[in-house]
Amino acid sequence: MTSPLARRRFLPDPGHGESTFLGDLLRSESVGGSVALIAAGIALLWANLASGSYADLRHLDLGPLDLEHWAADGALALFFFVAGLELKRELLVGSLRRPADAAVPITAAVCGVAFPAVIYVIVNRGTDNLVGWAIPGATDIAFALAVLAVVGSALPTQLRAYLLTLAVVDDLIVIVIIAVFYSSSIHLLWLAGAVLGAAAYAALQQARIRTSLCYLPIAAATWWCMYQSGVHATIAGVVLGLLTRVLPDPDESRSPAERLEHRLVPLSAGLAVPLFALLSAGVVLEGGSRLFHDPIVWGILLGLVIGKPVGVLGGTWLVTRFTRAELDDAIRWRDLAGIALVAGVGFTVSLLVSDLSFSDDRREEAKAAVLLGSMISALAAGLLLSRRNRWHRTEDADR
Repeated sequence: MTSPLARRRFLPDPGHGESTFLGDLLRSESVGGSVALIAAGIALLWANLASGSYADLRHLDLGPLDLEHWAADGALALFFFVAGLELKRELLVGSLRRPADAAVPITAAVCGVAFPAVIYVIVNRGTDNLVGWAIPGATDIAFALAVLAVVGSALPTQLRAYLLTLAVVDDLIVIVIIAVFYSSSIHLLWLAGAVLGAAAYAALQQARIRTSLCYLPIAAATWWCMYQSGVHATIAGVVLGLLTRVLPDPDESRSPAERLEHRLVPLSAGLAVPLFALLSAGVVLEGGSRLFHDPIVWGILLGLVIGKPVGVLGGTWLVTRFTRAELDDAIRWRDLAGIALVAGVGFTVSLLVSDLSFSDDRREEAKAAVLLGSMISALAAGLLLSRRNRWHRTEDADR
């Protein structure tokens, strides 16, 4: 019989090392989620009350791109740059640095992307809609953490760290999917230019250059080369984030990654994501009941509301059932069920994949399904987690 001391806890206590970073990140993301939600609401009202002016705004030309593409390719590159910083921090100094601790959230994230995709494919088999298979696979970090912040103040900190890790890995998987499956024909010279730009950025990092006057032109050039190469421009943000130094030197109080996060999270959460939401979530709701006869809508709805939580919980159960990992004493499966429901809040990245999947009327149907599925997932998670929050608060008071 295995000794209890030999069994590893898969939800590590973040009370050491990164606890301040995690706590601050979770608090700031909740604000960003609220701002983006307001922007999405404005977009819905605007598109349905004055569709002409809303369309004019989206297609307003600003230099080489229109405003809609600046939001999807430019503003979201900042969002994904911050995601790249978060991922590298988790890999080097956070909850992903030890494989034994990272196994469960990684497995849960993989299953949480795979199950919705399978459901979507089953619902849309025999149609030409299969290109949208990745739409229900994403978890929106800002919105998921916003839901948890609103209803989960008394929940164990391990759950918050678990959701952050799950969402970051989930985004990485979807980023790879975008790069592989949703990029247009590749132009090698432009791609080589993006690689050279990334190499120059990495060289400046290794040379300990700190001035932004050096980094901004290189980052902009790398982004433009990536855009022109046919690979989605947001990939440039992820690559540069992963190339940023995370470990501080002895003479540094904070690493470059931490300094950049401190500066850029407000811009990402308060400007980039809300701008994208404003210009992407404006779906004209004309289909009425006909929408619910559309396999795209059902594939996305079932993928987000059912496939996502089943995948996350199923992946968690597999690892805890067939490895030496076990639940922390403070965690119950009902808590994880709430987290799994929160993972069904797709929003930002799901809207992006909808834009990349369809260019006709199906794009609006897919976006409507993303908004509805994310709302259902958020409400269901809120109801369950608020009950679990009261239970944990009572337990803490009795101790």
